[in-house]
Amino acid sequence: MVTSFATLLHVFFLVWFLPATFSLSFFFFKAESISNVFCYEKDKQALLILKRGLTDHGHVLSSWFDHKDYCIWDRVFCNKKTGRVAELHLNNSRLGVEISGSLLQLEHLNYLDLSYNDLNCTPIPTFLGSMYSLTHLDLHWANFRGLIPHQLGNLSSLRYVSLGSDSDLYVDNLHWMFVPSLSELCLQNCQLDSLNPSLGFVNFTSLRDLELSGNHFNHEIPNWFSNLSTSLLILDLYNSSLKGNIPPSIFNLEKLEYLDLGINSLNGPIPLSVGNLSCMRILLLDRNQLNGTIPKSLGLLSKLETLYVGKNPLTGTVDERHFRKLSKLKNLYMSEAGLFFNVNSNWVPPFQLDYASMSSIKIGPNFPLWLQSQRSLRSLDMSMSRISGKAPGWFWNLASNITFINLSNNHIKCDVSDIFLGSTVQRLNIANNSFYGPISTFLCQKKIRKYKSKVLDASNNLLSGILSHWSNNLEGRIPYPMGALVNLQSLRLQNNSIYGDIPSSLKKCSNLRLIDMGDNHLSIIPLWIGEMTNLLVLCLRSSEFKGYIPQQICQLSSLRILDFANNSLSGSIPNCLENISAMTFPNSDDISFSYFVPLVYWDLSAFYVENVQLGPKGKEMEYKENLKLVRLIDLSSNNLSGSIPAEISNLSELRFFNLSRNHLMGKIPKKIASMKELESVDLSRNHLSSKIPPSMSNLTFLSLLDLSYNNLSGRIPSSTQLQSFDALRCIGNP
Repeated sequence: MVTSFATLLHVFFLVWFLPATFSLSFFFFKAESISNVFCYEKDKQALLILKRGLTDHGHVLSSWFDHKDYCIWDRVFCNKKTGRVAELHLNNSRLGVEISGSLLQLEHLNYLDLSYNDLNCTPIPTFLGSMYSLTHLDLHWANFRGLIPHQLGNLSSLRYVSLGSDSDLYVDNLHWMFVPSLSELCLQNCQLDSLNPSLGFVNFTSLRDLELSGNHFNHEIPNWFSNLSTSLLILDLYNSSLKGNIPPSIFNLEKLEYLDLGINSLNGPIPLSVGNLSCMRILLLDRNQLNGTIPKSLGLLSKLETLYVGKNPLTGTVDERHFRKLSKLKNLYMSEAGLFFNVNSNWVPPFQLDYASMSSIKIGPNFPLWLQSQRSLRSLDMSMSRISGKAPGWFWNLASNITFINLSNNHIKCDVSDIFLGSTVQRLNIANNSFYGPISTFLCQKKIRKYKSKVLDASNNLLSGILSHWSNNLEGRIPYPMGALVNLQSLRLQNNSIYGDIPSSLKKCSNLRLIDMGDNHLSIIPLWIGEMTNLLVLCLRSSEFKGYIPQQICQLSSLRILDFANNSLSGSIPNCLENISAMTFPNSDDISFSYFVPLVYWDLSAFYVENVQLGPKGKEMEYKENLKLVRLIDLSSNNLSGSIPAEISNLSELRFFNLSRNHLMGKIPKKIASMKELESVDLSRNHLSSKIPPSMSNLTFLSLLDLSYNNLSGRIPSSTQLQSFDALRCIGNP
C-alpha cells in the first residue's frame, strides 16, 4: 500500500481537528471490580468464544480468563449499573483471523471498535446488522473485504460508523446507510461511484461528520448537501474524482468547520460565497483545476486556521485584504498556483504562521520583509519565487528555529560562513542560488554535534572547500568530523573532486538511508559499510574504487540500489547477495519504501523527496517519486572475474541487473527465471559460455536483454519476448 504525503497531511488535519469539535467516544465505566452486580455468564462465555476465534498477535487479550471478572479485562468496559458488557475497544490490537458470531450474545453492547486489525480479508459479518444496541461501529483499516452488508442499515440507533479501508471493501450505494440517528459517517476508500440519487428526503438533523474521501464519484458535487446546512460540521470529499464547479450552495453550510475538496478535478472559480463560512477552521481546496482569482471575501473567515489552495491554475494578486481578519491562520499552502503575492513592504500580518508553502508563486524580487514578524514558523518553502539579492541577517536569526527551509531555485546571494543554524533545523535546501564561501565552516564546527540535520541540499551554488552536496567546486578529503552528523539520513557528495578514503567516523551516522559518492577519486570500499543497516541506496559509481567488493555488503538487508559501476573493482561477485532481503522478498517492512513515498523526509508540515541518477538500461535517468519501484544491482565496467553466483537467482524482486564489461566466466545461472521481476539484463562483454538457459523465455517483463560479445552457443530460447530483441544484442557469440 502506497500512501502519498498529501494524503497523510489531509488525514492529519482531519484527526487533529476532530477533538475540538466533538468527542468520538461515549461514556464508559472501568474499575477493578463491580460490587453488588451479577457477573453475567452469558457475556463472559461470549467473550471467551470471541477470543478463541482470534489470533492475538499483540497479546492484548491475555487478561481474558474464565476465573476473572470480565469487567476488569483489558479492552472490555461494562455498564456501571447493570454490569453487562457495553463497549469493546479492540482497535490497534494486532488481532487476526475472523470475528465470531458470539458477539450477538452481547445484547447490551453499544460500542464496537475493531479498527486497525487484520481480519484476513474476510467479509464484514452480516450478523452485525442484528446487534440493535450498537451506537458506535468502527471497522476501518481492519482488512475486511467484499460488499459492506446492507443489514447495517437496520441499526437504527447508530450514531457513529467508520468503514474505510485500503482493501477490496466496497459499498454499492449510499441509500441504505443513512439512518436518521447518525452523527458521524466515514466511508473512505469504499469504491463508491455515486453520491446520487438525491438523499434530500432523509432526516439529516443529526449528521455532523460526513467523510467520503478516496471514492470514485466522477460527477459534480450534488446540491443535496445544502440540506445539511443546520447540522454538518465536517465534510471530507478528498481525492474522490469529483468534477465540475464548486456549487456556491456548499458555502452556505453555516456551521461547517472542516471542508476538504483536495485532489479532485474541480474547475471554475472559487465562489464569492466562501466568505459565508463564518465557522470555518480548515479549508482544503488544493490540487484541483480551480481558476480565476482568489476572492477577497476569504479574508472574512476570522476562525480560519488552515488554508490550502495550492496546485491550482489560479491567477491574479494576493494582497493584505485577503488576510485582513485571518488572525488565527497557522497553515498556508499556496504553492504552484500562479499567484503574485503583492503586499506592502511595511505590512505586518495579523497571523502567526506555523507552516508556509509558497513555492512557484511570485514573491520577489525583494526578500519578503513580512516574514520578520513570523515568530512561530516551523516550515517555510519559498522556492522558485523569483527572489533575488542578499538574504538579510534577520532571516537567519529567524531560521534558526525553523525545522524545514526551502529557498531553492531563486537568485539569492549569501556567504555561508555568515549563516548559523540552530539545533532545530532538519532540512535545508538552498540549491540553485548564488550562495558562496567555504561550507566547511558551515557544518564542521563543534556545535554541529547538537544539530538534527537530515537533509542539506546546497547543489549548484558557488561553494568551495571540502564538503557539500554536488556540482560545486569541492576538493580534498571527506572530513573526519562529519561523523558528528549522527542524524544524517542522506549524504550526497557526487560529482566533485574528493579523494582518499571514506572516513570510518561515518559509521556513527547509522541513520543514513542514502549514500551517493559517485564521480570522485576514492580508494577502497570500507568493510564497515556493512554496519550501515538502514541504507536503502548505495551509489559509488565512477569513483576510481579499487580492491574487492566486501562480503559485508550482504549485511545491508534493506538495500534497494547497489551501484558500483565504472570503477576498478576486482575479484569475484559475493555469493551472499541473496541475503539482501529487500531484493528477495516483496512487501518489505521498511516504511520508507513500502508505506510512504521513498526517501521522503517529512513531518506534518513539509517534505523533501530525494532524487538519484541511475543508468539501469544504459541511459542515465533521474528517479524521484518512482524510486520506490527500483531494485538495481549495477556492477558493470569493472575488473570482476569468476562466475556469476548461482545464489543471485534468489533475488526475485530485482528489476535491473547489469554485469556488463567485466571478465566473468562460466554459465548464466540456470534458475535466472526465478528473478521474475527483471526488466533489464545486461551481461554483455564478458567471457560467459555454454547455452542461454531455456528458462529465460519465462522472463515476461524483460524490455532489455544484452548478451553480446561472450562465448555463448546454441539457440536463443523460443519466446515472443526473447525473439523481439534486436539481433545485435546477441552479436559476438559463436
